[in-house]
Amino acid sequence: MPHKEKFVHLHCHSQFSLLDGAARIPDLVRTAKELGMHSIALTDHGNMYAAINFYTAAKGAGIKPIIGCEMYVAPRSRFDKETKEDRSPYHLTVLARDLQGYRNLIKLTSLASIEGFYSRPRIDRELLQKYKEGLIVLSGCPKGEVPSLIVEGKYEQAKQVAFWYKTLLGEDYYLEIQDLGLPEFKKFNPLLVKLGKELGIELVATNDIHYVKKEDAHSQDVLLCIQIGSFLDEKQRLKLETEEFYLKSPAEMMALFSDLPEAIRNSVKIAEKCNLELEIGKLHLPHFQVPKGETPDTYLENLVWEGVKKKYAVHMRAVEKESESEEKLLLPPEIIDRVKYELYTIEKMEYAPYFLIVQDFINFAKSRGIQVGPGRGSAAGSIVSYALGITNVDPLKYGLIFERFLNLERISMPDIDIDFCFERRNEVIEYVAKKYGQDHVAQIVTFGTMAARGAIRDVGRVQRMPLPEVDKIAKLVPFGPDMTIDKALSSVKELRSLYEKDERIKALLDNAQKLEGISRHASVHAAGVVISEEPLTEYVPLQKIDENVIVTQYPMGDLEKIGLLKMDFLGLRNLTMIAHAIEIIKKTQGVEIEVEAIPFDDPKTYGLLSTGETMGIFQLESRGMRSLIKDLRPSTFEEIIALLALYRPGPLESGMVDDYVKRKHRQIPVKYELPELQPILRETHGVILYQEQVMEIASKVAGFSMGQADLLRRAMGKKKSKEMHQQKEFFVEGAVKHGVSKHKATELFNLCAKFSGYGFNKSHSTAYGVISYQTAYLKANYPREFMAALLTSVMGNTDKVTAYINECRRLGIKILAPDINESYRNFTVTQEGIRFGLSAVKNVGLAAVDSIIDAKKEAGNFRSLADFCQKVDSRAVNKKVIESLIKAGAFDSFGLGRAYQLSILSKVLGKVAAEQKERANGQEMLFQFESQVTSHEPPVESEAVIEEFPPEQLLRMEKEILGLYISSHPLEYLRDSLEGQTNTRIADISEMREGELIRIGGLLSDCRRITTRRGDMMLVANIEDLSGSIPLVVFPKAYEKCAALLNNDEVVVVKGRINRDMRTDEVNVVAETVEPMEELEKVRSLHIELVGIKDKHTLSRMKEILSFFKGEDPVFVRMDGRRIALGRNFHIDINPELVSQLEELLGGGAVKVEFRAVKKEPEPEEVTF
Repeated sequence: MPHKEKFVHLHCHSQFSLLDGAARIPDLVRTAKELGMHSIALTDHGNMYAAINFYTAAKGAGIKPIIGCEMYVAPRSRFDKETKEDRSPYHLTVLARDLQGYRNLIKLTSLASIEGFYSRPRIDRELLQKYKEGLIVLSGCPKGEVPSLIVEGKYEQAKQVAFWYKTLLGEDYYLEIQDLGLPEFKKFNPLLVKLGKELGIELVATNDIHYVKKEDAHSQDVLLCIQIGSFLDEKQRLKLETEEFYLKSPAEMMALFSDLPEAIRNSVKIAEKCNLELEIGKLHLPHFQVPKGETPDTYLENLVWEGVKKKYAVHMRAVEKESESEEKLLLPPEIIDRVKYELYTIEKMEYAPYFLIVQDFINFAKSRGIQVGPGRGSAAGSIVSYALGITNVDPLKYGLIFERFLNLERISMPDIDIDFCFERRNEVIEYVAKKYGQDHVAQIVTFGTMAARGAIRDVGRVQRMPLPEVDKIAKLVPFGPDMTIDKALSSVKELRSLYEKDERIKALLDNAQKLEGISRHASVHAAGVVISEEPLTEYVPLQKIDENVIVTQYPMGDLEKIGLLKMDFLGLRNLTMIAHAIEIIKKTQGVEIEVEAIPFDDPKTYGLLSTGETMGIFQLESRGMRSLIKDLRPSTFEEIIALLALYRPGPLESGMVDDYVKRKHRQIPVKYELPELQPILRETHGVILYQEQVMEIASKVAGFSMGQADLLRRAMGKKKSKEMHQQKEFFVEGAVKHGVSKHKATELFNLCAKFSGYGFNKSHSTAYGVISYQTAYLKANYPREFMAALLTSVMGNTDKVTAYINECRRLGIKILAPDINESYRNFTVTQEGIRFGLSAVKNVGLAAVDSIIDAKKEAGNFRSLADFCQKVDSRAVNKKVIESLIKAGAFDSFGLGRAYQLSILSKVLGKVAAEQKERANGQEMLFQFESQVTSHEPPVESEAVIEEFPPEQLLRMEKEILGLYISSHPLEYLRDSLEGQTNTRIADISEMREGELIRIGGLLSDCRRITTRRGDMMLVANIEDLSGSIPLVVFPKAYEKCAALLNNDEVVVVKGRINRDMRTDEVNVVAETVEPMEELEKVRSLHIELVGIKDKHTLSRMKEILSFFKGEDPVFVRMDGRRIALGRNFHIDINPELVSQLEELLGGGAVKVEFRAVKKEPEPEEVTF
């Protein structure tokens, strides 16, 4: 410790004292450095979330980090969780003196959460006694036990408590003294000094830091209001009463405690005692048990060569001398070289255990029939991963590069993320926990942060600004994950103007900006799992997030820093759906499909993809993607890989996508800057699309090793100018040595740098392309089974179910209402089509569904409503359940109307109950006789004829009970009118930008009129078209003009803007105008695109074809950026032969048929003479 050190802050809260501390770690460390401090402690409330982040930041700044925690101490035992007293634990400042102390601090914070949580994570004296080694303990802030007792006037009791700590910890126990400008400090500080002298306990001065600079006090107060749900102007609320809780300079602290210089000196003394050194970067991979006589390296080699032979070996006949022959396996030399190189790299980096662990749990999953994805990320570029079954993508076949995954010039942990069937993912996690020990495996914490819009809304609320005003300001911030208030102020003129002109808005945005990005809550990472060599509490504190989930307190990045193995076990719905589809195919068609053996050259699959009808296909079903597929018309798997890489904001905005499509269809020539680029870029028609292509260019043109090429790729991706300049020099120099001119080399580097910003990881695109292809194959070849599995996978999402039901109808697959005999839990394939599952029926829980299925299995199909009521368990299947099933049409097959069955249900249930009571009384003979009668005939003869409900009422019942219309849709007869008067389907709104002006049409429902504070009327409703539904808001100004139209079941056209509700984050439409729908009819038109076609013979031939197919449909030609309507003498009758001839002449994709709705003209009156 340098002699200059005058004072050390030992009690500091960061933003990870959630919604209480407002100090960001980088700011805390930087300011400490600026103030000339050589040490600083971090003591967040009850957790160690930021310990590693803080440790590395402080080390990087040349400051000694002291890791601690302000712990909560239970007044009684940590297991006592009954009284108000148990909810009010004392505070205690605990610091790690050394590695032993750090490990004990980890154990204390873990047990505080896992065993002691009651309002707060709490330790008790028993735990302190057990884990005291290596700890320095301060008595705490005014909420500590000793200060609290002094304040309460219980000096002797306080003395006893302090004596207990002194006896336990000796010279490592200090009385913490603070002066934050509050009256209570003046009262108890002298008594604290007196107590210290009487017991021989030294004092230490601290400042209970909650923010970095004095001017941040207001931001911290706002943060506290957000946490407790109060307002800034409330008098009676929790707050830090002064502005003194900041990082004071040593001089300020010395002035504050000028009468107690020893309390200042002791802060330095404690800092000198604390010398914690963590081994950042040292691996702690779990121990993988290998067979006797093997090492992890040799065992990995054996498994890999075994896998390689299965994947690649060529069978050859070898003739022996005795004329007997035997099979001999031969491997191509390039495969042998690749395997040897990868194994050498893995062993050199000591990662063999990592690969053994991953292959073990993946092969466990496969052995249990759990669907595993073909790969994810750069791991798909490894032949070792492929040989071990970790991935299912041949890296050599698709030109994937190992160095993108691992290389000796970039030492980093391998990152293998795995997709599993989302229903069975937990089985794999349980296997891992059982194999390595429950205390060696945990899920990982993640933190929700205050994003730009959220911060504005939270701050606006605590400042009591009007909700509409705050919402307006928040919505001026563009929507997106990387958006900040600062970026919005720079890019949105209206926001900047309001900020500069209105002081209230300036205050709102300034406060929000200070809180933007601060962590607000801890939760479970969606996929992260950590596995350790020793029990986890040797390395990382744990926390109980809920009753059954324990997570690490360190987030994913910090776990990597301390050398723990973390992996993403992702649950992918599409894998579950594929598995389910394969089950259904086996059941309905007797065909066993091995998903990994699906042929990648299936014409039906490419035919489906070329049409762009890819609803339900993994990664290919968005509106924009469907449009791109139609344009591209992929004909090889490589083009599917390209599709996934192309459909991203960068390529779409840069014009790269159009360029790629036109080159594919030979509409523009493909050029290569150098001959060496042709083999690298041929697959992507001369476009640099993948990061791997940049690496190959650097290798082939500039002589880079693949490891160097990977460093170049990373530099280009990060766009760090200094690093880029250095890499450019290396590249140009290397290219010149290989015979390329300096000018050409510079041009090529700049081209690579430009495209690398958009370049995608080909390994990831290939692996996910496999799932896209598999789902497309199933849809093309087994549409009914595929759609049934798809519908089952989204059963809880009405919008998705609606969209996929519409797709079934487009495919000609009938969607059938639930049937009590044919339906099971999920959607079922029948001879007629796809039948709804019973679990989709409202009010019918899984217990009722299982009871119905069990009754069917035991006694066969139900023969009547009465038979059903007798056979099922009435405790699980009550009257409300049966009513819902009747309304859904589940009993329609019995030939009695829904109205009739609902009318007799009470009597049937009464009679069944009476019969069951008789059975219970032992009158079985009579019951058996009557039972036989009632099971065949209606138990209640209804003299009155019960007319069936009218069709529109039956439809409403379906909507009420199933959440959507099945047998028909009220808007079906208006389909053309809807398309003609709108420009947006409701299902597509989720993919559009907030604020976008759209025109939608549909049926109003759930209309609720609301009176505003000003007494004006407005409306909140739902609007539904054939694709889905969305909330609709009609504010007073628009409401006045269209109030008469705003009723349930009214069909209207709405012009409005896409909006995101600030409270629920739900997307809705805010209406500007609402009009009645007009009836329209559809007309066809032909659109021809002439790109670069000037040849007179071609144009003459085109005229001949058009003249041959004369008719009434108009023709439009686009050329030189203009759209020209051909005269009536060129109107044609559109048919497939015409389109085929034109495409043969002009090229694929040059001809499109469009349908347009126009106002239906009234039929002219017939006049007779």
